[in-house]
Formats: sequence, structure tokens, C-alpha cells
Amino acid sequence: MRSVDRGTVASPPSLTLDKGRGARELVRAQRYYGRQHVPKKSFDFLAYKENDVRHGLEALFHGKCAYCESRYNVSGPVDIEHFRPKGDVDGVAGHRGYWWMAATWTNLLPSCLDCNRKRFQPTPAKLSSLSGVLDSQRQQGFVSIKTGKHSCFPVAGTRISADPGAAHMAAAIAAEEALLIDPCVDEPDDHLCFHIDRDDPLGLVFAAPSEEGATGALPALSNDVAEIERAARSAGVSVRGAVSIQVYGLNRLALVQERTRVLRRLETLAIIVVQVSAAADTLEMLTLADPGEAPSRDRAVQGLRAVVARTLAEIGAMSAPDAPFSKMATMWIDQFRTDMKAALEA
Repeated sequence: MRSVDRGTVASPPSLTLDKGRGARELVRAQRYYGRQHVPKKSFDFLAYKENDVRHGLEALFHGKCAYCESRYNVSGPVDIEHFRPKGDVDGVAGHRGYWWMAATWTNLLPSCLDCNRKRFQPTPAKLSSLSGVLDSQRQQGFVSIKTGKHSCFPVAGTRISADPGAAHMAAAIAAEEALLIDPCVDEPDDHLCFHIDRDDPLGLVFAAPSEEGATGALPALSNDVAEIERAARSAGVSVRGAVSIQVYGLNRLALVQERTRVLRRLETLAIIVVQVSAAADTLEMLTLADPGEAPSRDRAVQGLRAVVARTLAEIGAMSAPDAPFSKMATMWIDQFRTDMKAALEA
């Protein structure tokens, strides 16, 4: 998950104009939920499904899921997801959902089907037991649990149960202390970190350490948010990171496999950079020792340096905002730079 500036894309007209569908829908919803006895049938929200909303979210997130950074525009349809659920809230009896935010631009995110819809997913129990992660038939170390956000929205503070009005909305949202990460509001790096092991690439995401001396850790393998929260506090890692990983299913097997493939590709590109650079250095040293072959060797060196430059550009492109799993690639690049600097100093 990477931080996204929502201000780079204007709120779609369907949601912002006074006479737009969203404004008209909100008036109808206020009447509907303002009744003394609200019917059991849920209100039919439609404004958030308009094409300009979908296109706006696609531009904002480059056709990627807001949570896992996979490309939904290649693999399947997108769910326009309500960060604060519009119809009801899991585990909160009688809550009608955040219906007044159903057509609010800042409450909408693009999600792949697996991050949004609840289903059983193979999920790692512990790092030490994982083996053959790219072998879908083996799945050692993975346990099947139900993940996917849907109408889940856990909070640590005072939950909003009715429309607080525009004047009090910001304060009410802050008082909730949401336990899920919103990439347009929060800095995911404060709560999530990737497992970067260049000797044994494995595409896992950890809850980031919240205490000095703590290390990142997998969340408790549970569907119980309270249990995840307790385990995270005990381990000294981000509670919001741990809860978000488990609710969104950020370590489901298919994601771990795809991220592992990306890490292995980065390692292959790194080998090309190191070995081709070494070959170019060797040719340059030979030229210094034997200037007679300088012209042909210079051309060979230029060709090798060009290969290195193109390979480095390819590595850099894998961390661009429109690339899948770009935040993980960015963390890998930081480690690669550190390793290269240490090797040069040695």
C-alpha cells in the first residue's frame, strides 16, 4: 500500500455539483433514514457508481487496488469501495452504516475483489513454516481464514452512529480512531513494512514496529479484531498495520506469490547490473594496460554501460506509482542501494 494524494484528482461532477446525482441522492437518503421506523430494505445508493467516479478513482490509483496495489484493470472488475461502509457495520448491532458518506468522494476507494469481498483465503501462519510459496499445490505454512473488508470497520475510539453534519465531521472522524489504513489520509509506511530478504525473496507484508527495538511481525492469525489488536500491542507493532493486513487480506497466498515473483525479477535485474558493470570495469582496466585495442574495447564498454543503464531504468520503473506492488519495489531498491554502497566501500 502506498500513500496517495487525493487532491491530484478533482472530485467527480456526479458527487460535487449541487444538482448532481450525489446531492439529490443524499436528500432522498436523509428522508429515508429520518423516518421514525426505517424499513429493513436497504437504501439503493447509485451515485457512487457513475462513470466519472470510476474514472476518477482509476486515474488517482493508476488502475490499482488502493489496498494491495494489484492491477484490477488487468485481472478483473473493480469494486468501488466505501472506506466507511454505507449500509451496515460488521459486529455493530443496529448501526445503519455511514449512509451520509455513500456519495462522498473522500470515502471512496478502488478495490480488487479479494480485498473487498469476504472469502476464505490461504494466509501465512508464521514465516518460519513457509516453503514452496510459488507452488500452489503445496501451501505449507498457510492456514485458510476469511479475509476481505466488505462492511468491516473497526475503531478504537467513539464510533459515529449518525450524521454529525459538515461542521463537525472532521472532529467526529478523528474521534473514531479508525483501525484500518486509508492510503489517502494515512501514511502506510508508518504501519506496514515488507519482508526484504535478498537471499530468500518472499513477498510478505508485516505490521511495522511501533516501539524502539521491536521488529516487524505478522499479525495474529485471527478474524477477531480484538485478538489481533492485543497481539500487535504485545509484539510492539502497529495495531492499525496488523488489523489492516488481516482485514484486507494483504498476505493471502495469491498476493504473496505475485509479490515474490516481483522480488525475484528484481534480484535477476540486480545480478545483470552487478555482473555487466563488472565486465565493463574489467574491459576498461584492460584498455589502460593495453591501449592498442582501445577503440574496440571502448565500444564494447559503451554497450555494456548502456545495458546497465537500461536495466537500472527497468528497476526504477518497477517503483513508479503506476507499477503493481510499487511500495515493495521501493523498499527493495532502498536495500539494494545500501548493499551496493557497502560492497563499494568494502
